[in-house]
Amino acid sequence: MYFQKTGQTKSSTRTTDTVSRAIKTVASIASLSVAFGLTACTRDYTLAYLYVTTASSSPGVINQYAVDYQSGALVQIGDVKNPPTAGKNPVASVATPNAKFIYVVNQGDSNVQEFAVGSDGTLTSKGTFATTGNTPTAIAIDTAGKFLFVTCKYQGTNTSGAGAVSVFSIGSDNSLGTAVNVNTANNPVSVAIANFNPTVYVVSQDPTTPQIIAFTEDTSTGALTPVAGTTATAGFAAGVQPSAIAEDPTGRFVYVTDRAANQLIGYTVLSGGVLLPMVNGPFATGLFPVALLVDPRGEYIYVSNYNSKTISAYALNVSNGTPSGVAGTSATTGTGPNAIALDPALGIYLYTSNTQEASVSGLQLNPSTGALAGIQNTPYPSAGSPTSVVIVANGSHPTQVLER
Repeated sequence: MYFQKTGQTKSSTRTTDTVSRAIKTVASIASLSVAFGLTACTRDYTLAYLYVTTASSSPGVINQYAVDYQSGALVQIGDVKNPPTAGKNPVASVATPNAKFIYVVNQGDSNVQEFAVGSDGTLTSKGTFATTGNTPTAIAIDTAGKFLFVTCKYQGTNTSGAGAVSVFSIGSDNSLGTAVNVNTANNPVSVAIANFNPTVYVVSQDPTTPQIIAFTEDTSTGALTPVAGTTATAGFAAGVQPSAIAEDPTGRFVYVTDRAANQLIGYTVLSGGVLLPMVNGPFATGLFPVALLVDPRGEYIYVSNYNSKTISAYALNVSNGTPSGVAGTSATTGTGPNAIALDPALGIYLYTSNTQEASVSGLQLNPSTGALAGIQNTPYPSAGSPTSVVIVANGSHPTQVLER
């Protein structure tokens, strides 16, 4: 078992706060062994459960996998021949902070579907909830698990014009309330929520004004208000064709992939959620980057390059957020990697859905360097046209979370 120090810098100096966070993470990882029963007398080596939405059939289905604790290898679980059914064209998914539910965006039905995660990792559908807009594209949940945010390509039932964000309250049983509509800029395609400040970032893939729209979230009601100096349709410039967004776990930096320019754009988060482009960016990626994630320790960032069939790995400067290539900068995936997820327990197993070859690739990151290596027997088969991946820890809340 590895013990990764949260927030460790690339130099020999660390702050007291960083050391405190490191101790919390080491303790949580150690307790993970107890939670999973990983003693010499037991053989329960399921670290987490991975779910892959697929869209080749109508309705779509969700493939379910157990993640092996020792190797990260995937094994399909449940009724493999009859996996859980989603709606038409499921395109995005997210897990609740307590890892007991996942929500799936069914683009063809313009709704969100709730699934309960069973003790054995299998999913049970609990219901669907209509979005306010048409053609939903992406989904995010706030860190408190109180509100769900879904971007929609069009407002209302229209199939033209500006986009929208559907805001759902989450009940005590994890069912969703009636969505509240927030209008925003054209063609919103991705959404992210800050970890330590109530800011919601929406990527607008408007062909004339590609940008990030930033909203301040009212954590009591879920209401969204544009951050200072912006509007719901005019925010921060975001390259040529922005495709995905992620924030580092400290809440100090935001990153956006630009699939048309093959670049990663970095921003420093100022007071109130305002974004300032990094002066030494943007940063080169592989071909057609479409997804990204920052590891839960805030030390590395990974970008899924659809046309290169690779994952680009970068080390992050913890002082200014600047990404730089690491040893073994790119790792090979299957054809058309379009989504990416990292296990929330140990934080070392990374998975991508490969939409053009009906598979899931597994990679293991080196916590000392950030470099990636293939997991045994990768890639793993899925149903046709996988579209998103989401992963939850087995039997415990995620432990690789940076704390203040």
